[in-house]
Amino acid sequence: PQGRRGLYTSWIQTTATLGLFLSLIVILLTREFTGKEFDDWGWRIPFLVSIFLLAISVWIRLSMNESPAFQKMKEEGKVSKAPLSESFGQWKNLKIVILALLGLTAGQAVVWYSGQFYALFFLTSLAKVDGKTANLLIAASLVIGTPGFIFFGWLSDKIGRKIIIMAGCLLAVLTYFYVFPAMLKYANPALAAAQAKATVTVTADPGTCSFQGSPIAREIDFRTSCDIAKRTMAQSFVPYVNAKAAAGAPAVIKIGDKEITAPTAKLNDKSDGFDKASADAIKAFKADVAAAVAGAGLSTKADDKAMNTPMVLALLVYLVILVTMVYGPIAAMLVELFPTRIRYTSMSLPYHIGNGWFGGLLPTTAFAMVAATGDIYYGLWYPVIVAAMTFVIGMLFIRETKDVDIYAKD
Repeated sequence: PQGRRGLYTSWIQTTATLGLFLSLIVILLTREFTGKEFDDWGWRIPFLVSIFLLAISVWIRLSMNESPAFQKMKEEGKVSKAPLSESFGQWKNLKIVILALLGLTAGQAVVWYSGQFYALFFLTSLAKVDGKTANLLIAASLVIGTPGFIFFGWLSDKIGRKIIIMAGCLLAVLTYFYVFPAMLKYANPALAAAQAKATVTVTADPGTCSFQGSPIAREIDFRTSCDIAKRTMAQSFVPYVNAKAAAGAPAVIKIGDKEITAPTAKLNDKSDGFDKASADAIKAFKADVAAAVAGAGLSTKADDKAMNTPMVLALLVYLVILVTMVYGPIAAMLVELFPTRIRYTSMSLPYHIGNGWFGGLLPTTAFAMVAATGDIYYGLWYPVIVAAMTFVIGMLFIRETKDVDIYAKD
């Protein structure tokens, strides 16, 4: 109903986060049930169980009715005969699609993925928190923060959708570089102290270094001394700084007062792996690096007893609150942004490109940025820049929609 659309659709928005919550519970139960076999075959169980959910989903989809506004237009014979060309072939409509993507859903997506998926990755990989503990913390934050969807959906009916979504993006831009370092400090204080004390430097010839964050790269694609050194550090999630070496010089990793020279690898005769000498050299190099990293305290696992659990949970809840701000009102705003006759087609592109590409690729992109630079916080620039873009474009070009009559012809 008009005047309560934000509240009503916010209930739908909770299901994405509740879905993540349920998936964490399923994973935790599966890990408990399969134990050490989880990595071998246990991870398949949630996928097999999802077959039943798929059947239920299909039944629900087939049982759904058209929205009243669309049904009314259909009965009057006013539906679009060519929704694709009308949505994307006419500039007046295409302009709204582009603005909705860049000025709404792109920022909403990166804040959503940062607050839930990247937060989990950060805890387990960079803060070295046990997977079970990290999943429980994320699950608890979702339970505490989920009512925010309903609150901000309701509030958007009162003060507007745009101001809440833009505020969520702005807060993300202003606070991410404070929240995530604080999360490391409270989750694993020993590791945070070790990183502050120990300086790790990778000195290499820049001409021999390739991009470490490629999602399709194979182990054998990294054969130069620089690549082997940086890949070893990236896989260890150890922060480091880069230094330039003379042309042709081998890469050297310096951890405290220890210097370790990285080898150069050659492929075997079949070109499907490293030859034995190279494989042995890389294995010995990684062992030396692991020993030096451990000696400097840079691989210290988080200790549940030393962890400031209330503060970690508070930071995670804050991130979820930002998620609820940008995601709670978004459904109502997208519905109200487009004309009814082409709404379904028009809003599908900005919503799914925004969430699927800008959001879905966030973990991969952020890790690639971390791997390429050695700075464990460098990946945050991706959501910060995208959220900042959405804030600027949204504030300048997106109109408020809460009072739009969706039954109107245009």
